[in-house]
Amino acid sequence: MHRPSKLPMNKREFLRHLGTAGAVAILPRLALAAPSAATARADDIRLIAAWRSLHALAPDGTARGPAQDKPTDYVGILAPDWQRGQVRIQSAVPVPARVHGLLAEGDGGFVACANRPGTWLLRCDADGRIAARHDLGDETGGRTLNGHAVFDPSGEWLLTTESEADTTQGWVSVRRRDTLRKEAQWSTRGIEPHELAFAADGQLLVANGGILRAAGDRKRDLDRMDSSLVRLDARSGERLGQWWLDDKRLSLRHLAIGTAAGERPLVGIALQAEHADAAERAAAPILAIWNGDELTLPSRETLGGGYCGDIAVGPDRGFYLSAERRNLVARWHADAPGRLDVIASLDKAGALAEIELGGGRGALIGSPRGLGLWHPQLDPVLLRWPVELAPDNHWTAQTA
Repeated sequence: MHRPSKLPMNKREFLRHLGTAGAVAILPRLALAAPSAATARADDIRLIAAWRSLHALAPDGTARGPAQDKPTDYVGILAPDWQRGQVRIQSAVPVPARVHGLLAEGDGGFVACANRPGTWLLRCDADGRIAARHDLGDETGGRTLNGHAVFDPSGEWLLTTESEADTTQGWVSVRRRDTLRKEAQWSTRGIEPHELAFAADGQLLVANGGILRAAGDRKRDLDRMDSSLVRLDARSGERLGQWWLDDKRLSLRHLAIGTAAGERPLVGIALQAEHADAAERAAAPILAIWNGDELTLPSRETLGGGYCGDIAVGPDRGFYLSAERRNLVARWHADAPGRLDVIASLDKAGALAEIELGGGRGALIGSPRGLGLWHPQLDPVLLRWPVELAPDNHWTAQTA
């Protein structure tokens, strides 16, 4: 699982979390530039996000009173206000624990998946109201969610990654979109599956994180790690291929589906190192690339400290990578595969969402300091949060 810096659980930890890690933000080129005309026209962009806050929030996102002693987890809709330099909370749904993966639906709604080893799923409508909820405790098998889900290309079925509590054996459950109830299941041919995504050919890719888990979600027997990328038939679950890295202590976690020249697949995979030696772990690469035939490590640069929290598709056969423990975001490009370029330095930079603006593809970056925009053709911007909050691991952009 992606575990960034642990989200604070009480008021003192929360305020310390917001006040650490040096500069507020340093985004390349012009530091904190004013919003450009192109971003001002992007008023229809909104974010499906999860966050933790000391403030009790109403369903419409307004603060109900003074800060509480204990933070609350929320999921909902955030809207950038480029002119005012602030983010508006359009909806806020309190949830019992952290959210991990988030999926936008075509009608404006979204699905939220509990953080591993959670057991609940939520589906909300376009206004952020709960339309369906489901708990795996109501199913047989004793499985837990691994934090991610994806809709099949038709949008009718929701697929979730799950693990057996005792063995950590991995499964994909095929669920009805409307009720979230399971109708079928497939083995992932591995342990601790994390993110899954549909490739351009319509087949399913699953990143098996490969980490054995003990009670309390504690990692165990890391010398027995078995992380892999598996390709499954999207109709039957049949294994069509499976790939491993030579370094068995690199866990494949998150996926971004891109396309190389000539429409060949180009999939970026965020890595998290689990080496016993701290120096070896910090020097580990953070990106793997799958081209349909091979799984490779294109860059050995160490700027990520062996830990990539999120990945998003960038412009021109590239990817954005968040290195949260190093407070920066990097960009990788297929034309210079051995290099990672730092595009933003931002406290605890974590969640990434790709956006199309001004004829190019940029990234929205989550941080306790605010929402950052980096775009290859626009001036960088940092928007303030309306209240103190800590965004969680992932978010996704949609057009209102």
